Amino acid sequence: MKTSYNIAVLPGDGIGVEVMAVCLKLLEHLQKQSNEFQLKLKQYPAGAAHYRDVGDALPQGTWEACRDADAILFGAMGLPEVRYPDGTEIGPQLTLRQHLDLFAGVRPIRAIPGAPLALADSRAKLIDLVIVREQSEGWFFGRYHPEKVPKASVDEAYDLGRITRQGSERLFHFAFELAQHRGERLRRPPRVTCVDKSNVHRGQAFMFSIFKEVAQAYPQVHADQCYIDAMALYFVKQPWHYDVLPTENQFGDILSDLGAALIGGMGMAPSADIGPEHALFQPSHGTAPDIAGQGVANPTAMFLSAAMMLQWLGTRHQHPALLQAAIRIEKAVDRAFSDQALRTPDLGGGHGTLEVYQAVISAL
Repeated sequence: MKTSYNIAVLPGDGIGVEVMAVCLKLLEHLQKQSNEFQLKLKQYPAGAAHYRDVGDALPQGTWEACRDADAILFGAMGLPEVRYPDGTEIGPQLTLRQHLDLFAGVRPIRAIPGAPLALADSRAKLIDLVIVREQSEGWFFGRYHPEKVPKASVDEAYDLGRITRQGSERLFHFAFELAQHRGERLRRPPRVTCVDKSNVHRGQAFMFSIFKEVAQAYPQVHADQCYIDAMALYFVKQPWHYDVLPTENQFGDILSDLGAALIGGMGMAPSADIGPEHALFQPSHGTAPDIAGQGVANPTAMFLSAAMMLQWLGTRHQHPALLQAAIRIEKAVDRAFSDQALRTPDLGGGHGTLEVYQAVISAL
């Protein structure tokens, strides 16, 4: 059984550097407590600041390290004032998604015991869902393939969306298999809800037709559908009602932020970009340059993203110790917040990055 894993670490920009620093300390702490696995954590340059300094957001050496790594651990990248010549933000993660075929954007939305929630309804503490965002096409297709988009003029600009059978089929199979796994772990009936706008867009109608085909292969999983605008409403009224929600690229991008708001904000929301052979793990938040360097960034999403990485590696390589380490991080985060005393500024308190790290370490 494989016991040593090469992890390409890309801290990035702004608070990405700060939350990554304590996350690496957390992972090193876990390794010291276990002699059953080794994480070779090596840092590489990438991001907006690197682009500003040397003109390259993702150096060739960094790209090769990501390609060859067992997993990629990402901080946060991008700075508002640093842009590509076409005006778009620096986003090496989009390049990695495209070239490593990281088609499934996995965005868990889970209420952490003791953390402040946006909804007053007592059932909000039951929120535990996963948005699965298709990331290889949809309305981001034009960003990945600018040569296919008509050139803009002073009067018009175009974007291009694409939905394919291959892209939709693998997204939905991923979603149904995830729901089955969650049903076993959470001991509740699995459910997959396709979120689309199939009443307006032909591509979305095509996508939903494929969803219905794939659903037939999973009779034990409840399958249904909801329009994206209605789902925005249901996220506010009854988010605890949902389990796994596969959706188009841009819809998933927007819905993920709304979901994060329900559980305390982006600082509490981890994420993973998963493909057939590679996976990248990062917090859902941005670089927050307004608070960078102050030591007040919430590292919780970074910690939970690292837990997702350990879970993915443990499942992929059938390594129980990694799976156990992932569970330990999740439970430690829950314990750290459970008494409702731990609060970073984004949660209305005054605890800093190191204080959250120390609370999680103590909970371990």
